[in-house]
Amino acid sequence: MLFDIALTLAAVAAGTIASVAGFGIGSMLTPLLAARVGTRLAVAAVSIPHLFGTAIRFWVLRGNVHRQTFLWFGLTSAGGSLAGALLHEWASNRALSIVLGGLLLFVAWSQWTGMMDRVRVGRGAAWIAGAVSGTFGGLVGNQGGIRSAALLAFDLDKASFVATATAVGLIVDAARMPIYIVAEREDLWRIAPLIAVLAAAVVAGTLIGSRLLGTVSDRQFRRMIAVLLFALGTWMLLHG
Repeated sequence: MLFDIALTLAAVAAGTIASVAGFGIGSMLTPLLAARVGTRLAVAAVSIPHLFGTAIRFWVLRGNVHRQTFLWFGLTSAGGSLAGALLHEWASNRALSIVLGGLLLFVAWSQWTGMMDRVRVGRGAAWIAGAVSGTFGGLVGNQGGIRSAALLAFDLDKASFVATATAVGLIVDAARMPIYIVAEREDLWRIAPLIAVLAAAVVAGTLIGSRLLGTVSDRQFRRMIAVLLFALGTWMLLHG
């Protein structure tokens, strides 16, 4: 019961963080849920509340989506997500834990140092990065840091950047979820009540948005997220 309450509160926090930072739902919830159900099922289960939270953000920001960037970048990301979801079904819980833990540590380091703000890749490389970010999204449910770095190559304004990143995240979810549902349907049904609670909590956090975090500077916010991701990534590597 205490674990369920903690997980629900984490889902609210994850939705709030994602509405401000553009990522966080998969990064926070997957390692926590994996402690109970294993990494493979956790990745599949968290994709459902992730879809709800991303869909709401997309609806709010839909008018700012840069359509050409979304079309091409979204297609490569969706292809990568499909490949990652197929690989996900062949990977062991331990292997997925190692990949997810390592990726969380990388994202934590990049947030702490501000590396993602300085990275600029060419447009040709950005398409490849889109496929790579989609692959990680399908494999371990974590893609936001790589996707953001790749989208910086397109020189979008802030509103278009956030909206386009959200739209790409939504198409990645749409590509990977059917595979998860087919492969993990029995286990997903078994924990369906918990998934429903997490989805509602993520939606609540998404609607709360930046209101609770408005007094925190960007630098402080990035460092808090970095510390959290570092702790979760380390835990995944040691106990996966």
